Amino acid sequence: MISRDQLEKNQVTIYIITLLLAGFIGWNSQFHNQLENLIPTILCILMYSMFVQIPFAALKESFSNRRFFYALCIVNFIAVPIVVWVLTFFIPDYPPLLLGVYLVLLTPCIDYVIVFTALGKGNEKMMLSATPFLFVAQMLLLPFYLWLFIGEQAANVVEVAPFVEAFVTFIVLPLCVALIVQLLSKEGGRIHEMSSWLPVPFMAFTLFVIVASQIGKLAGSFEWILKVIPIYIAFMIIMPFISKMVGKWLELDIRTGRALVFSGSTRNSLVVLPFALAMPDEIRSLVVAVIVTQTIVEIIGELMYIRIIPQFVLRDK
Repeated sequence: MISRDQLEKNQVTIYIITLLLAGFIGWNSQFHNQLENLIPTILCILMYSMFVQIPFAALKESFSNRRFFYALCIVNFIAVPIVVWVLTFFIPDYPPLLLGVYLVLLTPCIDYVIVFTALGKGNEKMMLSATPFLFVAQMLLLPFYLWLFIGEQAANVVEVAPFVEAFVTFIVLPLCVALIVQLLSKEGGRIHEMSSWLPVPFMAFTLFVIVASQIGKLAGSFEWILKVIPIYIAFMIIMPFISKMVGKWLELDIRTGRALVFSGSTRNSLVVLPFALAMPDEIRSLVVAVIVTQTIVEIIGELMYIRIIPQFVLRDK
């Protein structure tokens, strides 16, 4: 019987197989609407499974290594927004396209980045301890970044009510359930243990349902998708070196520096997906396509990262 560790270590392979299968089935299926109707339920379970793994009780530990904390702030909330803003000069000034790119690139990953950090010989424990802070910070800063970079253009394409509804349904409610489970972990430890098995299968299931249900709609968005792929690749090339410079400046050790590189370069597509699904019908497919495309590009890039970062970017002394 497969163990949870084996499941987590093989999650990249699982996601790749899932994406290929979803693409094949999506092109040859007539059940796009039925699959799309499953997305809200699956996303709620996925969000809960991700949030329940975040050690919110250890939030203070995020600040215990102050240099790493400062480095995370500089990389994720200063360097990344500047890099993303510059990169968007190379794509059309089309609000739905920009909205998708900003949503996905401005939010640091809080889930599978921990596994990739471990595979890339980084300090995954330090990365894990930082997840509560990263989650809270990105939720607070994302509206500010959207206003700063898109401003009135975002207001013209985003309705506030569905956005708030999506935040409450897909973020607040799963988060509250996860916090309750954590608080009752002594009495409800079995529930917490069972929940720890959910992230990988439900992330794969979510990727499958989203790709299979949306791929038939991508024909009209294909031209836009081709425009953002170079941006995503450029981001994954640029950010490791910026993160490395910040880590050296703050004198982080090699393994912690690698954790910083993975944090700065890995984005949080599935957490912002509910916001994309709350968009008006006329732009929803494009925004979702732009976000899902980043996930596909990123998984391929992470497979390269786990070899390149420890061997070339930050080598052992």
